[in-house]
Amino acid sequence: MWIIYMTLTILLLVITILPKIKHSHWIFRVPEFAKIQVTYFIIFTFLLGLMIQSKEYVWYYQGFLLALFVYHGQTLVRYTPLYPVKKHRQLHKSSDKLHFISANVYQFNKEYERFSSLVKKHNPDFFMTMESNSDWETALRPLEKEYPYQHKVTLENTYGMHFYSRVIIKEARTHYFVADDIPSIEIHMKTADGFSFVFFGVHPPPPSPTEEETSKERDGDLLSAAKRIKDIRKPVIVAGDFNNVAWSRSSVLFRKTSHLIDPRVGHSFVSTFHAKYRLLRFPIDLMFHSEDIFIRQLKTLESFGSDHLPVYCEFFIDHHNDEQEELIERATAEEKAEAEIMIEEGKKEDGERETVATED
Repeated sequence: MWIIYMTLTILLLVITILPKIKHSHWIFRVPEFAKIQVTYFIIFTFLLGLMIQSKEYVWYYQGFLLALFVYHGQTLVRYTPLYPVKKHRQLHKSSDKLHFISANVYQFNKEYERFSSLVKKHNPDFFMTMESNSDWETALRPLEKEYPYQHKVTLENTYGMHFYSRVIIKEARTHYFVADDIPSIEIHMKTADGFSFVFFGVHPPPPSPTEEETSKERDGDLLSAAKRIKDIRKPVIVAGDFNNVAWSRSSVLFRKTSHLIDPRVGHSFVSTFHAKYRLLRFPIDLMFHSEDIFIRQLKTLESFGSDHLPVYCEFFIDHHNDEQEELIERATAEEKAEAEIMIEEGKKEDGERETVATED
């Protein structure tokens, strides 16, 4: 038992240290995804240590595990109801409630009808799909009567994006910030009660042993989007498969550069991937919003065959309520310089993606 205890303690230390190293290789970036699971393992290892009686110095290691628990816990507690945040009332000058779904459908998922049924059941005002290719576009065509406004970026490389809306689309753009096969979408809309806002959809490539070797393209793409969003003078919502977690360095820089708010703070993790394995589920489908957008509900929906759970959000817009202004954090000069370096590195990185992806 002592060997198991020591092995777990050393492993937990290594996994904690790796993300603190400023290196873009996936070996250093992937461990930060598992902060929730690491914290559970710290608790398990600590309890295991209570069963060890033959080692007098075991309490030194127990104290070390407690320090690790506090280190991870002070970050994670922000994404739980234990963290105090102000609740905002919807006032009479605000917009009507709006709700949307953001879903990575998994390009090779053939259960098209399950997703269509999910859309019909929850009846969003608009929805976005990621990893949607020509087969998915065809399968979603029956929904176009109900969602007459669309913006489609049909790709076969697992980075296609489709946007469907009942809300009027006034303008739609597709950005390719760091690579000509990784799109982001910018959708300008106007509600029936006269409120204009922008929906920004992102899906950068992940650092992993099976995809991109580094996080350079991901970070460069996200921070390029953040710079663009900062210049938009309308309420903004950003959603998508960030292939990132909210507490990572690049996510923090994204939030500070874009001047947006993370609605998970004081709420929940909203973990989405992997849909089939609850204990190995990470919160990588993120969302951020400007100070004049107020979130009423943010949650995952039921599985529909993808490896991601869809995200459901209900919100309203209120230009006359400045209660969230204090939540905005702005990047320092050093952080802005760091973001610029990440953007340039992302543009220089040569991703090795196939034009037509095949299922592993």
